[in-house]
Amino acid sequence: MDNEIQLISDGDGLAVIGDPTAVERFLVSEGLTSSKDLGLPRLRSALGGAAEAAKLASELSAESGRWVKLTKDSAELIDKYGLRKNAKTGVLTGVVKGKKGQIRDFVEFAKGPGTGFTNPGLLSGAAGIMAQLAMEQVMDDITDYLATINAKIDDVIRAQKDAALAQMIGVDLMIEEAMAVRGAVDRVSAVTWSKVQAAPATIASTQAYALRQLDALAEKMERSAKIGDLAKVAKDIEARAQEWLAVLARCFQLQDALAVLELDRVLNSTPDELDRHRLGLRAARQNRLELISRGTERLVTRMKAAAETANAKVLLHPSASPVVVRSSNYVETRVVDFHQCLGIERGRRELEARLWGEAVAEVRDKAIEKTSQGADAARALRDQTLNRAGLVAESLSNGISERVRRLRGDSEEGKP
Repeated sequence: MDNEIQLISDGDGLAVIGDPTAVERFLVSEGLTSSKDLGLPRLRSALGGAAEAAKLASELSAESGRWVKLTKDSAELIDKYGLRKNAKTGVLTGVVKGKKGQIRDFVEFAKGPGTGFTNPGLLSGAAGIMAQLAMEQVMDDITDYLATINAKIDDVIRAQKDAALAQMIGVDLMIEEAMAVRGAVDRVSAVTWSKVQAAPATIASTQAYALRQLDALAEKMERSAKIGDLAKVAKDIEARAQEWLAVLARCFQLQDALAVLELDRVLNSTPDELDRHRLGLRAARQNRLELISRGTERLVTRMKAAAETANAKVLLHPSASPVVVRSSNYVETRVVDFHQCLGIERGRRELEARLWGEAVAEVRDKAIEKTSQGADAARALRDQTLNRAGLVAESLSNGISERVRRLRGDSEEGKP
């Protein structure tokens, strides 16, 4: 009997749906060993109460759904199997077919036996759950990031006097509680949602505050003109930037958690609005990423400019200049790590601190080169002067000889 696997991609992840054995074989054959349960039973609320919906719900219970994060390898499957964009939801869909467990030929999406996923409500629900899984994956990555840097975020927040930061601790606790309840009952009730629906404003204020702090550090670096002052400021930024990056990471994590709760709430209450809500959340999330990226990049740019200035003056400041360069590289590394856990892509070019001896050697070489050039110029000038002197002497000698000849000629003509 033929095995058919349905594929759905929303640009962030890939859902693989079908018979459990066939799904597992497909994932193994494509090297997709790390996957998460899609949670197909949760889609029942997107089907309504029609007879067709009951039939589709029954079919769903017999199928397996796995989700994998889109990487370079998994993204190639979209082209490999020719997934096509759904006009209503904007997600890419397709079916692959194989015999005896061998997945091979691409088949038109609507021709597969699992045609339930042509149902708009079901497809929207699947896309909504995929968006949740993608955000939950980033939330896990941020948790690992915060554990790696051993950031004491609560200590940082408590040390501030800003009211929004003080409220952040309470928001953090309420969202964690809501996520725990959701995990237990697999849905977000009106009561649970009412506890967290005012949280976005507090999180946004905290995010803005953290970005302002990073910008203030960058401006402080820019205002320092002396290399000694730059070294002191750079060391201070090295210590404080990490803390504010951690606060930004936690803000982003909580915003993703709220989005996960929102999607559940919409899926359960107004599933026909799920697609619009999902796309709206996606756009807002991208805006946050761009805002955070610009703010952190400004700090890196100013740190690198200071490092280049310090490198250029290492001869006069052999101990302070390398400190600025090391701090700049340290901060850039921390920003790159931060960007990676949020899914922001950027390159990195580490600046090497110039050694004092190298700077001395360079100055010496330039001096020698300049001296050599001066000597060459002097020799050329001397030769040129001698040549000109020779020409003048020769011209003068010729002139005198001519005058002597003329005088002799005149005297001979005057004899009797």
